[in-house]
Amino acid sequence: MANYRAFIERAVRKPNLVGAVAPSSPSLAREMASVVPSSGAPVVVELGPGTGALSGAIADRLPAGGRQVAIELDGGMVEYLRTELPWLEVVQGDAARLGELLAEIGVDKVDAVVSGLPWSIFPGQLQRDILHQVGSVLAPGGAFTTFAYVHALGMSGARQFRRRLDLCFDEVLTSHTVWRNVPPARIYVCRRPRQD
Repeated sequence: MANYRAFIERAVRKPNLVGAVAPSSPSLAREMASVVPSSGAPVVVELGPGTGALSGAIADRLPAGGRQVAIELDGGMVEYLRTELPWLEVVQGDAARLGELLAEIGVDKVDAVVSGLPWSIFPGQLQRDILHQVGSVLAPGGAFTTFAYVHALGMSGARQFRRRLDLCFDEVLTSHTVWRNVPPARIYVCRRPRQD
C-alpha cells in the first residue's frame, strides 16, 4: 500500500516524469525481469524504478552474487526507495548520464538494463541520449528491456521510440500483450547495440 501512496504522490507532483496511471503489475515485472541472468555474478541496472514495482522481480531472479543498481532522478523517490527497499543500491541521477553515474560506483559494463521510463513523453533527443548510454554500458550478450502501453502505441512519441530502438539495436523483439497490467503493455527486448 505504501508504494501506491508514494506513486500517487509522485504522479500528482510530477506528472511529466511519471507517465503512468499505476505501478507496473507483478505480471509485467516478471516478464521484464526475464532478461536478468539467473547465474554467475551479473550486474543489472534499472532505469526509473519509481516505487520499486520492477525492483522486486529483478531481485527475485538475480543470483546471490549479482549486483542490482537503480538509477532514479526524483530525490523524493530516491529517499523512498532507500527506506522501503534498503537492499537496493539506488543512485540519484539522470539516465542520460548513465555511463558516468555507473563509473562513479565502479561499474563499466552491465549484463542487463531494465527500464520503466516513460519513453513516449520524452523528447526525441532525450530518447536518443538515454539509448546511446544504454548501448555503451551493455556487455556483449547483454539485454535491454522496456515496455510501452498498448493504448499509446499510436502516439507519435511511441512510434518514434520504436523506430529509434531499431536504429540503436540489431535485435528488437516485441512481446505479446501483457493484459494483466493497468494499462495493458507490450515489452521490447533489445540486444546487440549498433555502433554509431
